Amino acid sequence: MMKTALVTGANKGIGLEIARQLGAAGWKVLLGARSIERGKAAVAELTGQGLDVEFLQLDMTNQESIEQAVATIQTRYSDLALLINNAGMPGAFSSSFSATREEDLRNAFEVNFFGTFRLNQRLFPLLKQNEGTIVNVSTDMASLHFMQHAEHALNAFDYNASKTANNAMTVAMAIELKNSNAQVFAVTPGFTKTDLNGNAEGGKSKEDGAAIIVGYATDGKRHNGEFLDVNGVYAW
Repeated sequence: MMKTALVTGANKGIGLEIARQLGAAGWKVLLGARSIERGKAAVAELTGQGLDVEFLQLDMTNQESIEQAVATIQTRYSDLALLINNAGMPGAFSSSFSATREEDLRNAFEVNFFGTFRLNQRLFPLLKQNEGTIVNVSTDMASLHFMQHAEHALNAFDYNASKTANNAMTVAMAIELKNSNAQVFAVTPGFTKTDLNGNAEGGKSKEDGAAIIVGYATDGKRHNGEFLDVNGVYAW
């Protein structure tokens, strides 16, 4: 039986590739995107490849947009079994704590934490009931262990802090799902060339980054409360 997945921030980059790979694996995919024009263009691209993909307008900075999207899911896609929270923004990618502006910190938190929190909390009952999976897409730089011990780490406090808070949310959700067949976990694809980092050289392809996320999301294993990278469990 075909199951339904929602991927946020899916009109480009890793999100689009996640949607493509899920569709190719037989999932019905709701492609969440803020821009109606770009979202529908992405859907046209994927349906042109024979995949079952539909557009869902979803602005992670707008509570009303999130509530409308959730209402649509509850009415039309109540079999939702997978939520991949991919939508994110870099803030200003500040170079240090001292250089961080409060405005940029708030902007990063609005999408990377508060928007994701709103969507997770509103879809939580449905996904728990459906024994579904929630994947919060994270980053190496959300790991306090990594930031303390890595020889070279980008000290972008606005972006990093918002993702560390997102990791804390993952743990809180996992505690609540401990005795449930539903699960939530975080995955970092590692350094990947995307618009978020200006397609920086040296990163893996979007296809490879997405494959790490999709692999864990669909492997049928219990990962509740874990933080995972390509090699397995990653330090918080």
